[in-house]
Formats: sequence, structure tokens, C-alpha cells
Amino acid sequence: MTHAVLISHGQPSDPDRAEEALATLATRVAALMPGWQIGSATLAKPGALQAAVAASATGRAFPLFMAGGWFTRSHLPAKLTAAGAPGWQVLEPLGCDPAVHDLILQTLRDAAPDRVLLAAHGSFKSPVPSDIAYHIAGRITAETGIPAQAAFIDQDPQLAHATGFGLRSVCLPFFAAEGGHVTDDIPTALAAAGFQGRVLPAIGLRPAIPGLIARAIAAGAAVCATECRWRRR
Repeated sequence: MTHAVLISHGQPSDPDRAEEALATLATRVAALMPGWQIGSATLAKPGALQAAVAASATGRAFPLFMAGGWFTRSHLPAKLTAAGAPGWQVLEPLGCDPAVHDLILQTLRDAAPDRVLLAAHGSFKSPVPSDIAYHIAGRITAETGIPAQAAFIDQDPQLAHATGFGLRSVCLPFFAAEGGHVTDDIPTALAAAGFQGRVLPAIGLRPAIPGLIARAIAAGAAVCATECRWRRR
């Protein structure tokens, strides 16, 4: 039996709810991977990661994060070591998978808006989370012909200042799950910006996501050891 664990940040204010949602996703992934044991753990739930990796000295840790960088290269390996699983391999996170980017493009082709606002988390401490969002926005514009703009919760340009989006526009949250950022922060920011279009479900909630995760776990692509390959030059 080969072991893998889906790992997300979770929701510190409501850790049990996020833990249950991640466990449901793990069950869907497991149904596509006979011969594998697929577990789950949020970092916000005390003891969850240690319990999830206790069954095996080796396995594959799949980060349900939307960007690489320090969290996947340093923080998560340290967490696994502290949980007694130093031999586990950290895979490339969900948001770095080109297949997820392709899914975004197809989602927007189906939605057929006249303009796209890609809502991402961002970071005032690191350029890595915004780099990947800018990369995807660039692909949307170049490959679909739909003008796309990235804006953020936690850095400039902020979502609350993303103006000029009319009734035929869409906002696509570049998030893995439906936590507080998706249910509260994004709607609040869009209201402040006067956004008039449709808000699509977070990309991590698309029906194709469990299959993409299963494929990524089976392929076993290790996280980049040096820097995020989406870094803007």
C-alpha cells in the first residue's frame, strides 16, 4: 500500500470544518487511486498531520496550496519532520500544476465573459504567490483573448481597488477550498470595488480537481528545491 496525504493550511478560526472538507476531498481522490491509502490533514488542526502520516515512514505529501515557495520548500518539510515523517516526499502544490491552469482556461472559455478578475491571496512578504497569479492571468489573456487582471487579498493591487468590471465580467477565485477568504473576504472586497459581474466557484471546487490531484500524486513530481518556476523574469 502506497501512502499519500493531502495537506492544506486549514482554517484556524474553525479547524474542524476545514478538516472535514479536506477529508471529503481525500475520499474522492482515493476512489480514483486503487492500491493507495489517501489521508488528509490541515496544519491548523493540532495533531492532524502527525496522525495522518503515522501509518508509514514514507509517502507523498500533496500540498493543497496555490503557490510554492517557502511553505513547500521549508515550512512543510519541517512540519513533516516534526510529525515524525522526515522520509515523506513533498510534491508540487495544486496551484503549480499546469493541468490546473488548463482547467482555469477551459472554465473561462465556458463562462464566456468579456473580462476576468483573477482573485488570489498574494503576500506582502514574498513575490511567489503573486507571480503564479500573474502567470495565469497572462495565459488567460493570451490564449482565450479575454482580458484578465490579477488582484489580491494580501497585497497590491488589492481586490477592493479592482474597478471597471461590468455585468459581463467574472471573478474567478484562485483558491483551493471554500474557506473564509472565499466566503467572506472576496465578496467584501468586490463589494467595495463595485464589481458587477458573476463570481465563479473557487477553482479548487471544480469537479475535475480530484482527478487532477490523483494524477499528480501518481506522477510524484517533487517540489522545486530552489525557486518557484513561475517566477517572473
